[in-house]
Amino acid sequence: MSFKHRSIIDTIPSYKQGKPAPKVEGQRSFKISSNESAFDPLPSVVKAIEGHALPHLNRYPDMRGWAVVERLAEEIGVKPENIVLGCGSTEVITQLVQLVAGPGDEVVYPWRSFEAYPIIVAGAGATSVQVPNLPDGSHDIDGLINAVNEKTRLVIVNNPNNPTSTSVAAADAHRLIEAVPSDVLVLFDEAYFQFNTDADTSVAMDLFREFPNVVVAHTFSKAYGLAGLRIGYGIAPEDVIDGMRKVALPFGVTDVAQTAALASLNAYDELTDRVKSIISERNRVVAALKDQGWEFPEPYANFFWLPLGEKTDEAAAQFLAAGLSTRVFSGEGIRISIGEVEANDLVIDVCAKLKAAGF
Repeated sequence: MSFKHRSIIDTIPSYKQGKPAPKVEGQRSFKISSNESAFDPLPSVVKAIEGHALPHLNRYPDMRGWAVVERLAEEIGVKPENIVLGCGSTEVITQLVQLVAGPGDEVVYPWRSFEAYPIIVAGAGATSVQVPNLPDGSHDIDGLINAVNEKTRLVIVNNPNNPTSTSVAAADAHRLIEAVPSDVLVLFDEAYFQFNTDADTSVAMDLFREFPNVVVAHTFSKAYGLAGLRIGYGIAPEDVIDGMRKVALPFGVTDVAQTAALASLNAYDELTDRVKSIISERNRVVAALKDQGWEFPEPYANFFWLPLGEKTDEAAAQFLAAGLSTRVFSGEGIRISIGEVEANDLVIDVCAKLKAAGF
């Protein structure tokens, strides 16, 4: 950069959005690179947007989002003062980091994990402490505990972890919380918790009710299928929420997004059916790949992880040639979202060819 600016900006990696579906002549292609829902928005949600939100586009939204906040509080069993909205859970996490960390402070989190973490931390002027995952792609709980020191202002747990799709056990999460000083916040980023079928998984709200320093981030982007509207929420102690609101983007959550979120919360049966369908497809794909001889972490989100190491880019090219855009981490592996049945069938076919080629 040729102009005067904060030097830390030069250290921040640019966030890379999932690639769109590739164009392959003579066949349909699919985008399975961003963990989006393959389903259209719920019919009841579309109806609510058309009838209640579109006529008010000339007005600012309720900045606090009270209708959504009060509905969430009722459903979750907390006070409205324990909830804050954001432009997706990513902005909620940004609010939290901006609140607690700055120059000289450290934020501890697993790696590899959500790609926005290092961007958010560096943007606040703080230092990332990345704790490598275990060989199976899961969090190194002892490593996270040992990384905490007097400079630590936040510890992040990603459950299920993006991109490895691994789950954090309740016992491990409890052990982590007990080891972290009570004045250091621990964030549980649960963007994909609706898909988590691990019987032993940590449930962040259970920890929130037991410990004073737990923050939970949820989103409407994944299971609810509202990725394009950008709305998520954080659950935290009242004083933490007060602080997060001070650094939140004013009027960031639109009236359209708030209307859609309310309608989604009232469409529980429809949502449950869709989540079950995605889990069923995930299980079908995983079973097929394991029959082919693949070994990878048991997935607990709406995606799975193929740890391909140095063959990652070569394998990614095969997916692209078949009309599939995936999330590629060169030298590490490929994250593959569960998409339409046809897309999942293509994934199975490509993986069979890769296995036959010696991958």
